[in-house]
Amino acid sequence: MPEKTMRDAINEALHQAMEQDESVFVIGEDVAGCNGSAGDVGSVGGVFGVTTGIYNRWPDRCVDTPISESAIVGAAAGAALVGMRPVAEIMFADFIGVCMDQIVNQMAKFRYMFGGKSRCPAVIRFSAGGGFSAAGQHSQAMYQVMTSFPGLKVVVPSNAYDAKGLMLSAIQDDDPVLFFEPKVLYQETAEVPDEMYTIPFGQANFVREGDDVTVVAFGQMVPKAAAAIDALAAEGISCDLIDPRTTSPLDEAAILESVSATGRLVVVDEAPPRCGLTADIAGLAADKAFSSLKGPIKQVCAPHSPTPFSPELEAAYLPDADKITAAIKETLA
Repeated sequence: MPEKTMRDAINEALHQAMEQDESVFVIGEDVAGCNGSAGDVGSVGGVFGVTTGIYNRWPDRCVDTPISESAIVGAAAGAALVGMRPVAEIMFADFIGVCMDQIVNQMAKFRYMFGGKSRCPAVIRFSAGGGFSAAGQHSQAMYQVMTSFPGLKVVVPSNAYDAKGLMLSAIQDDDPVLFFEPKVLYQETAEVPDEMYTIPFGQANFVREGDDVTVVAFGQMVPKAAAAIDALAAEGISCDLIDPRTTSPLDEAAILESVSATGRLVVVDEAPPRCGLTADIAGLAADKAFSSLKGPIKQVCAPHSPTPFSPELEAAYLPDADKITAAIKETLA
């Protein structure tokens, strides 16, 4: 099976979906790449190169837009309502605030407010998270915020294989899907089939299996948690590592089943702790698996602070394998 980067896996999913379904189109700022500047149009394909080559093959289905997130998402919402399947790109997840009304008050509520008679099969892609020293306005995860809004499906892949399968599922879904791509993982590789395949939403992946502690991690925190767990194995400590893949729907059953078996829980996310996913899952376990707990639930996340620009400060700000290891040992103690 060929090795592919996450960026190439998502790009391949977009190409294959557009080949299969003429209603699929791409819209966003610089999705054509180099349009109006030096270089061949379509040769770059967005700031991270994820839409490379789409304009060359389908120039009428690759809509390069002005810098207006509200217009991009508004156009995608309208197109989805009349039967198209748009894949909109918002460069950085931080810019979601500019198009919040279109997502939260329109797309998320169409099916509910129209009595189930309408659908909005739109995907909105975001590059998300820290690790690039991109400072406070280009480094936020934001998926934890959007998970709180009913009517939206929220996807956070942690590897190239999942990214392709989840993207193809997202494009085929009849509800609005927010697809958060951890940008520090774009270059990470995994075995990815050439053919099309889908991964169901709401189905967590057990990345590691063990008896002592349940660890739940999201996005770029999954490989960091895996590194910590692999190191702890030499000390005789084994852990379940659960990657939920989607935060809405969330595979609660997988998390609760694991916590009931291990009796301990560590939740890891790069977002700040207040009203976040770590607190949400800690609350889930405390509510529905309290009698199984043998130790305190530990949350490993960033401080309640904007992301710093300095590489040294950002490294201290984000959770890492050492912090995850300490939390696992603390809940065992």
